[in-house]
Amino acid sequence: QVQLVESGGGLVQPGGSLRLSCAASGSIFSFDAMGWYRQAPGKERELVADITSGGSTNYEDSVKGRFAISRDNAKNTVYLQMNSLKPEDTAVYYCNTKYRLGPWSLVRDSWGQGTQVTVSS
Repeated sequence: QVQLVESGGGLVQPGGSLRLSCAASGSIFSFDAMGWYRQAPGKERELVADITSGGSTNYEDSVKGRFAISRDNAKNTVYLQMNSLKPEDTAVYYCNTKYRLGPWSLVRDSWGQGTQVTVSS
């Protein structure tokens, strides 16, 4: 019912920048919080940043001051601007959205397919 299409990953040198995008679509009532998670090899998936429909943001400590999350509610799209990238930021980045099928329905989750971000010289 909900599709998430991610773009923007790739290979970048330490100190470089990348911008991830995630466009959500589907016949639903509303998209609530949207966010980005990442999973490095051998590690659990972790929240990188999320943003509510009202624009409140939350960041994982290691990315504060370097990453910025934003969203365009008219386009149901969330972005992650990543600056001053470090090798430890290397991971598969997954887009996530919480959504409702109706005004009184439970909140559900949908995930993107993931996009690889590699920070290496």
